[in-house]
Amino acid sequence: MHLRVICIGSRMPPWIKTGFEEYARRMPREMPLSLHEIPAPKHRGDGRKSQQLEAERLLKLIQTGDCVIALDERGESMSSAGLAKEMSFWRSAGRNVVFVVGGADGLADSVLTRADRRLSLSALTYPHYMVRVILAEALYRAWSIVSGHPYHRE
Repeated sequence: MHLRVICIGSRMPPWIKTGFEEYARRMPREMPLSLHEIPAPKHRGDGRKSQQLEAERLLKLIQTGDCVIALDERGESMSSAGLAKEMSFWRSAGRNVVFVVGGADGLADSVLTRADRRLSLSALTYPHYMVRVILAEALYRAWSIVSGHPYHRE
C-alpha cells in the first residue's frame, strides 16, 4: 500500500519540505508516504476558474483503483484512533490511498465527487502548505497506533 499526498502549490518554505520528509522517512517500507506537488495555475482572480484548472491537474494523477481522500473543511472529523482504524482497513483492502489538498480556493466539485471520503483535519483554518506536515504527522501517528509503536500515547 502506498500513501500519496497530491497538493496544489509549490514554492513552499524549506521547513515544510523538511517536516513532511521527516514523517515520510519514519513510515514503514511497506507503507511509503510520498508528496506530489502541482504548481498552482498562474490565472488568479476567478476562484472557480482556478479550481477547475487545479482539478484537471489533480484528477490526471489519480488512478482508477485509488482510494481518494479529499481534505475539505466540510469533511468528516476523525480522531487519531479513527484514522488508525481507517489505515487498517486500507491495508487489508490493498488499495493505494491518495490524499488531495487543494489550493487557496479549495477543491472543485469534480474532485470532491471523485473522492471516496472527505476529511477535515481541524475546524481551524491552516495555510494549505502547512496541511502537508499536519497530514504527514497524522498518518505517522495512525501507523504508530496500528503497529503498537510508542509514539502515540493516550
